[in-house]
Amino acid sequence: MLRSATLPIRAVCAGILGISLVAGASVPLFAQGQALAEVAKKEADRRKAQPSATKVYTNKDLPESAQKPPAPAPAAETPAPADPVAAATEQKPEEKQPQGEQKDEAWWKGRITQVREEVRRNQMFAEALQSRINALTRDYTNRDNPPQRRAIGEQRVAAVNELSRVMQDIERGKKQIADIEEEARQANVPPGWLR
Repeated sequence: MLRSATLPIRAVCAGILGISLVAGASVPLFAQGQALAEVAKKEADRRKAQPSATKVYTNKDLPESAQKPPAPAPAAETPAPADPVAAATEQKPEEKQPQGEQKDEAWWKGRITQVREEVRRNQMFAEALQSRINALTRDYTNRDNPPQRRAIGEQRVAAVNELSRVMQDIERGKKQIADIEEEARQANVPPGWLR
C-alpha cells in the first residue's frame, strides 16, 4: 500500500518540477528575444544613418590596357616528335630552337616538360631495377646450387650496371633542368612558364 501511494506523489512532483522548469526557462527566452529585437532595431537605425558607398568601380573606370583581353600565345609551329625522350637526348638545348624563331611560353614549357618527363621515367625505371636487384640478392643467398647461384649472380651484376647507367641519366636530366631554368632566368622568362 505504501508503494502505490508513493507512485502518484512521485508523478506529481515530477509534473510540478517540469512545469516550473518550462515556466522558468520561458521568461529568460522571452527577455532575450526582446533584447535581440532592440539590438536589431539599433543596427538598422545605425545603417540608415551611415552614408552609402561613395564610388562604384566598373570596367569603364579601368585604363584601356586593362580592358583588352590578352592576345593568345601563338602555337608552336614545329610538330612534337613521336618520342620526346629520344628527341631530348639526341638534340642539344642550343640546337632545339633556331635563332630567328620566338621563344614563347609554349616553347619553354614544352622544353622543360620533355626533360622532366625523361627524368621521371628514368626514376621509375631505377626503382624497378632496385626491386629486381633486391629480389636477385635474396635468391642468391637462398640458393645452394652453385650453377644457379652463378647465373643469379650474373643477372644481379647486369642489373647493378644498368642501375648505375640509369642513375647517371637521371643526374644528367636534373642538370639539364637546372640549365634550362638558369637560361630562362637569364632570358627574363616568367617563372610560371616553366611550371
